[in-house]
Amino acid sequence: MISHLRFVFLGLSSLTLLIPFTGQAAPPPGRLLASQCAQCHGTDGRSVGGMDRLAGESMNELWEEMLEMKYSGDMGDIMHRQAKGYTEEQIRLIAQYYAGTSSRGNATGGEGGLSHEEGDTHEEHDD
Repeated sequence: MISHLRFVFLGLSSLTLLIPFTGQAAPPPGRLLASQCAQCHGTDGRSVGGMDRLAGESMNELWEEMLEMKYSGDMGDIMHRQAKGYTEEQIRLIAQYYAGTSSRGNATGGEGGLSHEEGDTHEEHDD
């Protein structure tokens, strides 16, 4: 009987070790997929070189450009080949992720994000 109680106590006490892991927030949808883009476009889409910045860009614009590359017959550059490797849903998640990042701040992942039909309110101004 005592050995059985020890086994039960040990099992229950081990479960308490898992509690801290249940409170962790899930990464924003599309973040893992977008990590491939960081190699050229910079961490969270904030390029420091000559590549286009993706952070804060319009979700619809990114989604449409990636779809054009995906369905294009052009295999002349890396972006066309990369785009062909993603499903339309994965491309939407990547575009949604970058649309939810700020070009200056941290990635928010577009929480509560947009569907590709909604558009977004991001506007760039050349002042």
